Amino acid sequence: MDLDQSRVTAAKIAVGFTFATNGLAYTGWLARAPAVRDSLDLSAAGFGLLLLCLSGAAISAIPLAGPLVQRIGPARTVLLGSTSMVVGLTGLGTGTLIGSVPVAGIGLVLIGMGNSTWDVAMNVEGADVERRLGRTIMPRFHAGFSLGTVLGALFSAVAAAAGLPIWAQLYLTAALTLAVTYPTIKRFFPYAPLPAGQQHAMSVGQAWREPRTLLIGLVMLGFGFTEGTANDWLAISLVDGYRTSETIGAIAFGGFVTAMTLGRLFGGYAIERWGRVITLRVTAASAAVGLLLVVAEVAVPVAIAGALLWGAGASLGFPIGMSSAADDPARAAIRVSVAGSIGYGAFLAGPPLIGLLAEHLGVLRALLCVFGALVIGLVASGATRPLPESGVAGKSGE
Repeated sequence: MDLDQSRVTAAKIAVGFTFATNGLAYTGWLARAPAVRDSLDLSAAGFGLLLLCLSGAAISAIPLAGPLVQRIGPARTVLLGSTSMVVGLTGLGTGTLIGSVPVAGIGLVLIGMGNSTWDVAMNVEGADVERRLGRTIMPRFHAGFSLGTVLGALFSAVAAAAGLPIWAQLYLTAALTLAVTYPTIKRFFPYAPLPAGQQHAMSVGQAWREPRTLLIGLVMLGFGFTEGTANDWLAISLVDGYRTSETIGAIAFGGFVTAMTLGRLFGGYAIERWGRVITLRVTAASAAVGLLLVVAEVAVPVAIAGALLWGAGASLGFPIGMSSAADDPARAAIRVSVAGSIGYGAFLAGPPLIGLLAEHLGVLRALLCVFGALVIGLVASGATRPLPESGVAGKSGE
């Protein structure tokens, strides 16, 4: 029994580190998005279209991630995804170094593909850990992701203040990702494929026809758009909308991801006490108030306070969606990939939509479309109620 508990604890720590490394690799550099844009000499619309390489690749790869996890297991899938991200980060860094938009775009494609694969796999493994523990812990794993973005934002702020080129930061991030991932995944649970009679219990097509899975995807879409818009545009909105320095933009982004991290660290208590649905509604209200403070153009301190509320409000939508999709372990990989495909639609639509609106309305007014995404998440939130047969402690009820 002690050995089993020790194995679960080791897997829990490994999953937490995996989420953190993913956060650092995927979004840590976005605090310096203005530097990437300027290195490539792009307009707001052009930068939005470049980010479409990232989100488009993520959307294209995620439907394949579920069957891949089901075939080879989470650990090997994370290894494949992280390798793609390492190569992609190196390509993006090279693109900014030589001023080549095509090279940067190829790097972003590899980052997007790798992240989708990595993301589904680590969430399936995290859901397995959560079930074995018998308590709500998925938000803490996503807090690990947010912690990675916090560390990335801090590194970005220091690098910007010190004048470190963005390409050098990307190279360092790629090296760190490579060094951490392989030893971490060795502590995942050994993968045992489903028995032959259960391997085809659910196909991808069947999951796409499940109303609950689709609605969970819409929850992830709404809250993912809320989160992703801040990841891509918050720093730029401070720099362009408030005429602040790149360092202040990085600090605002750091406040956003710090608030997200705290929300995910302690959000499990709220979920266990009030349930998934009520928790989603409260966090949506926080995100709406924070967004309003950012776009109001009152003062930089008010905008930074808004970024904090925005981060807290965006913190739990994705982890709750992932847990909900993975309630049934036999169908977790397929349902997570389908719901995630819908959720990642936010990252496909968000960058170019905000960029195009910013060209005509300004970046701050363009952010107002996030309110529509929050409404979508709220309308679909009831689907996150746990399945009666899931039997996971602390997750039932409204």
